[in-house]
Amino acid sequence: MSGFSFSFSGDDIEESSVNDPDPEPLSTYKTHAAETGSLRRAPAPAFPIAGQALLAPESHDFESMIKALPSKISYGMLAVTLDDGSQISIPRRELWDVRLQLMAEDDDEGLKNLGQDDVKTGVYEGGFKSWESSVDVVKVLHGRRESFLGEQLRVLELGCGTALPSLALFQWLLEISLSGKAGPTSGLDLGLADYNPTVLQLVTLPNLLLSWAQVTRSETWEVEGDLEIDEALVQEFLTSLESSRITVSFFSGAWSTEFSRLVVLNMGTEPSRLTIIGAETIYSPAALKSFADTLAELLQTLPAGEKSSLVAAKKVYFGVGGSMEDFCDSMRAKGFVVEQIREESNGVRRAVVEVKSLT
Repeated sequence: MSGFSFSFSGDDIEESSVNDPDPEPLSTYKTHAAETGSLRRAPAPAFPIAGQALLAPESHDFESMIKALPSKISYGMLAVTLDDGSQISIPRRELWDVRLQLMAEDDDEGLKNLGQDDVKTGVYEGGFKSWESSVDVVKVLHGRRESFLGEQLRVLELGCGTALPSLALFQWLLEISLSGKAGPTSGLDLGLADYNPTVLQLVTLPNLLLSWAQVTRSETWEVEGDLEIDEALVQEFLTSLESSRITVSFFSGAWSTEFSRLVVLNMGTEPSRLTIIGAETIYSPAALKSFADTLAELLQTLPAGEKSSLVAAKKVYFGVGGSMEDFCDSMRAKGFVVEQIREESNGVRRAVVEVKSLT
């Protein structure tokens, strides 16, 4: 097992890394312990033991995951300044709240994954943290948001973790749906995939619920605090998604042909506009190969009208081996068209590319 850090400042993206130089402060880091309510242990360890095979692909029942949530989750807000100068605020479950839940469940392996290493190959793929490139995808999606209106969308985020791009798109579409401006054919089939099922349960799903609560409770929503979760709120959440024609699927495990087949089985029922998102997924040669192979399979086999993928990453992962150039070469060799649509030169150089089929 290998562990390494990408040498980002701090444990997670800070507001200053995505906002203007002097942003309006949104939140202050909490130091008190929050009550997490009733906690439930997963039926099997979520993280593999060193030396064991990679986690097998698995789909997870949405409503069963919701029932396993604690009675309270604590959150803060990440404000992203967009290219037009406006802001989107995305709520995220606090990492200290995740740590408290893991401590209550005696999940020592999960606690280790909240330590110093950004990635432990084959064990933990960095899903508890928000990565810089995911913010770049949020900005790209915002610039294209008008093109998503009135269509049936299928969006799959691979290596989603905190799922910032999916949350941003989810918030925009939910706001439009609740305002009554959505067209009769609009809707969202959202797939969220992370190597670790514990990341999906402890971070991805709570963040989705928080984003929904922020939109539906905008008049009373605070920039930091606790969201109380009870049966009434859960039912309101599920009813709201249904009325907005939003479905959600969760997948875990290693990228592979088996993973692709599982996604197609669960999300490949009807043709629709397909966008596959990946941020910080090509950090090493091994990760790059498995991601590129899986992305190609999904773009070729998922039924859709317009198919594309937005992939964001650092130009080069020094000391690790992955690079955006190698990824683009790999996808072109597989017969896809690759175009760079965004580049960030401040700090570590990053880029967003769009991958499309030739046909």
